[in-house]
Parts: sequence; C-alpha cells; structure tokens
Amino acid sequence: MTSVVSQITTLLENTLSISSSTPNKLPPVPSPTTTGVSDSKALTQPDIEYHPNEEKWKARTARRLAEDHTLLQTPLPTGFPLKLESPLVWDERDWKDPQQWEYELTVAQLKEIDDAVKHFNGLGKSFGHISPDTFPLPTLGPILRDLSKELHTGRGFFVLRTIPVDNYSREDNILLYAGVSSYIGSRRGIQDRGDSSHTVLGHIKDLRETHSVKTIGAPAFTADKQVFHTDAGDIISLFVLQTAVEGGTSRISSSWRVYNELAETRPDLIKTLSEPSGWVIDTFGANPPYVRRPLLFWHDDHIIIQYARTLFTGFLGRPRSDIPPLTEAQAEALDAIHFIAEKHSIGLGFQKGDIQYINNLSIFHGRDGFVDSAEHKRHLLRLWLHNEELAWKIPEALKPSWNKLFFTAKPDTERFPSEPENRDFTTKSKPASL
Repeated sequence: MTSVVSQITTLLENTLSISSSTPNKLPPVPSPTTTGVSDSKALTQPDIEYHPNEEKWKARTARRLAEDHTLLQTPLPTGFPLKLESPLVWDERDWKDPQQWEYELTVAQLKEIDDAVKHFNGLGKSFGHISPDTFPLPTLGPILRDLSKELHTGRGFFVLRTIPVDNYSREDNILLYAGVSSYIGSRRGIQDRGDSSHTVLGHIKDLRETHSVKTIGAPAFTADKQVFHTDAGDIISLFVLQTAVEGGTSRISSSWRVYNELAETRPDLIKTLSEPSGWVIDTFGANPPYVRRPLLFWHDDHIIIQYARTLFTGFLGRPRSDIPPLTEAQAEALDAIHFIAEKHSIGLGFQKGDIQYINNLSIFHGRDGFVDSAEHKRHLLRLWLHNEELAWKIPEALKPSWNKLFFTAKPDTERFPSEPENRDFTTKSKPASL
C-alpha cells in the first residue's frame, strides 16, 4: 500500500505540479450521494461549474487515484494512438513570434478586396450568393487557398491582418468578411437553433447592456472569461470590428497536444472521453432533452474532439437541465482538458480589422475576460466554415450535426444579421452545436 501511495504522489507532483509537502492543503471534493453505487450510476451532479476550479480538480484527481490505483494501467481504446506526430501537435514553446502565424495584407491585396466588394454589390444578389465566383480575388485567392491547407494539414491556425474596418459600412464589412472567408471554406454553417432560420453570421459581443442575464445562456455574449472548448464545424473564423479597452485576448491550444499528454499520463481519461454513449449532452429544453455521444474520436487517422463545457454545466440563463448527471471520471476529464490546454496555450493579440481562422477539430479556443468602454466595445463577427475539398472525414456520431450545419441552408435562405441577436435557447429542435 505504501508503494501505491508513493506512486500516486509522484504522479501528482509530475502531472499536476502538486507539492508533496503540502498535500493536505487541497480542499476535499464531495462525492455524489450514491451510497455504494459506482461512478456510472451516480445520482447527483458532481461538484463542477462552468469556471474550472484547479484546486478541486487536483483534489478530485488525488482522491480517484487513491481509490483506484489501477486507473493508470488502463489501456487506450482500441486503435487509439499512443502518441500523435503532426504539425498539429504544438505547445506554447513553438510560437514565440506573431509573424509565424500572421499574414499581413499588402496595399495591392487590400485594393483587390475593395474591388471585389464593389463587384459583388453591382450584381444585385443576396449575401447567400457570396462565393469565390462572385467575390473575385485573382491574386489573393490562391494564397488564401494555401492558407486553408495550413489549417487542415499544418499548424491549424492563422491571422489575416489587417482589414481597414472604418473604411466600410457594417454591411460591406460583412460582405468583405464572407467573401474573403469563402476562399477558406465555401460552405457556411448555421449558427442559430431554430428549425427554419438559417443565420450563418454570428455577432460576439457583451449583450448584458441590452438583454437580461436571464436570457443569456453562453459566455460569448458576456464579458466573462471563456474556458477552453470547441465550437461547431470544421473551421472557426472571427473578424474583429472593435477591441475592448482592456483584456479579451483570444487563446488557442492544440487539442492534439492535450491528447498526447493524457494518453501518456492518464489513459483512463482517454477511455472516459471516448465512451460511445457515456456522455449525456444537454439540449436545454429541446426534443429530445439530451443526446448521448463521445466527446473524443479516432477517425480516419485523426483525433477529433468536440465539446463545450456549457453543455454539461449550463451558464447564466441556461442552467443545466434535469438530466442524468456527469460521473466523477467525466468531471475530472473536463477539468483535465481545460487545465492542460491552458498550460500549453498561446494568446493571439487581436487588433481591429484582424480575421482569425482556426481548425476547430484540432484546436481548443478560449478568451480572457474583458472590459468595455463607451468608445471601445469588443465586437467580433463569427463564421463557421467547411471546405469540401480539404475537410476531414467526420465520425458517424457527428454527421447529423454537420449535415444540419452546412447542408440545409440555400443561398437565398442564408441570413447575415447586421446587428447582434440573442440566440434562442428554448427551441424545440436540437442546438446546432451538438
């Protein structure tokens, strides 16, 4: 028994940076009230909230390893790799100079974009018809297509700098953004939650001045810190119309790097994350009230993870529904994902006019909290994109979401709202992000 305790202490020191001289400073994590029932049959939700608590995570880890030291000998699920080798595996040490991931637009390229805006406006078409055919970029277009390859097979992210936002109306900024982005991924994903509305452009802004917090169910629509997560779809893009007066740094982290660390140190959590029907995902009043699927997939030689912490904890006006609870193992896995991602993350310093693109299947993203002023109210536009030529193959469990995201809207039905809208969380259909 002494040997087992020693092994666990050593593991915690190496993996969690817990000092062996201060183990008693960790707060106890209350177990679900199960009275002799296993984790998989827990009757109450574990002590876990949207904002991860590092001390509770470490305490939960220590307790679970002390209760079952065989967790560390758990084999990886069949077919899952011991270690990923790819440019998509990186950490904070690999990216020291922003010039490594920023592409600075030239005067000639900005003129080409401006000409494309004028060209499309002369066509008399709705924005749903924006494409490389209707938004011609003869010299910049091939460069953007190469940058899209970098998203799918290279490091997985880049920033396009810098669009002169103040030179354009709101509508033309939206047109410009969708036009440039059509070279990265020509299909745009639906971002609302209704059955009939096909809104493909989102506004990321603190809505608390104009909406009650009781109607806000996602941290993206507050000034709050966002923990590491994924969105829906293959590619996430953000266009900066205005920065905050303070904070709001966009942070990204390689999910493939997180996988490697977990596969080496906590293979049991890889098993937990990939359980075929082990995760109960809240649909917040939709029909059905929840769905089951893994969060982690090994598919066509790619690790793919799709999850948002709010789906398991709720947030503000969208509290967690009365559905089956997480297990203690799942609570630990969610915290492990966040804190390992945070440890290896980099910050992408947003400037007004920047457009960020990241591979949503291989990169987690988050955001620092921020402070607005009357003159500087952080305001981003968001697109979810799909490149039919370069896209990874999607696991069967995710195909219904992908089909709804990218293959239900038609050019004449796509919506590009010019002002922020508070998303409806009480629709009777499944949320688009599931």
